[in-house]
Amino acid sequence: MSVEVVEKAEPIRKKPKWLRVKLPTGKKYTQLRGLVDKYDLHTICTSGSCPNMGECWGEGTATFMILGNICTRSCGFCGVKTGRPESVDWEEPEKVARSIKIMGIKHAVLTSVDRDDLKDMGSIIWAETVNAVRRMNPETTLETLIPDFQGIERHLDRILEVAPEVISHNMETVKRLTREVRIQAKYERSLGVLKYLKDNGANRTKSGIMLGLGEEEEEVIQTMKDLREAGVDVVTIGQYLQPSKKHLPVKQFILPEQFKKYEELGLEMGFRHVESGALVRSSYKAHKHID
Repeated sequence: MSVEVVEKAEPIRKKPKWLRVKLPTGKKYTQLRGLVDKYDLHTICTSGSCPNMGECWGEGTATFMILGNICTRSCGFCGVKTGRPESVDWEEPEKVARSIKIMGIKHAVLTSVDRDDLKDMGSIIWAETVNAVRRMNPETTLETLIPDFQGIERHLDRILEVAPEVISHNMETVKRLTREVRIQAKYERSLGVLKYLKDNGANRTKSGIMLGLGEEEEEVIQTMKDLREAGVDVVTIGQYLQPSKKHLPVKQFILPEQFKKYEELGLEMGFRHVESGALVRSSYKAHKHID
């Protein structure tokens, strides 16, 4: 059985109507946008032009990226620069915590580039950032969207020790396409990371996948089953959009009815939360995933 699709896509072609978004509005969004501009705060919401920024900010949620903006990996789907990262900014944990306080964020999502150049893969800064946010913002809940840390358990343990409300690691795609889409990552290693986190005390685990890269319906369903077997509580499913002509092309625009089908299947499988839709991103409705 194949995924129901619209016609094959040309690179960066016109998006279908269900992928068009309204400009963010609202009092809360306007207030936060003013603070971001005034204090030169960095959020993935703004730098990534997230289509859900207005909705998330209106609910008091924002996403922050740590460890710089240059990644050591070169995934075919990702718009982040690849190269030799700059040295670690050891003041970054306090900067992020201060940004969250200034913005009055109720639920913060932390993410990062991959830092395979570091002996600790960046896990020390990760833990220190969580601790700094907790000290300065004791009422703020946290989700950590972490890299795989090459599956090294002592690095994963640092995240477990600071106990964020949600620990997330994205599979990004189905098994067959992993080598093409993620290059340096491994499907089984990512599953192993999620299982290790759950087996060793993570309160809630989460993962996300993109559609439209050439996957079949059976492969999407199998990925969802694999995630449930690894103990994952929350899954997000969204449409892949090509960042530039240099990136992997969109092969399919998935219909809204298909996303709804995956949502229903995921809930039947036992996921606590399933966010499935064309504009869904990893941190979409993140504040609800701690319930």
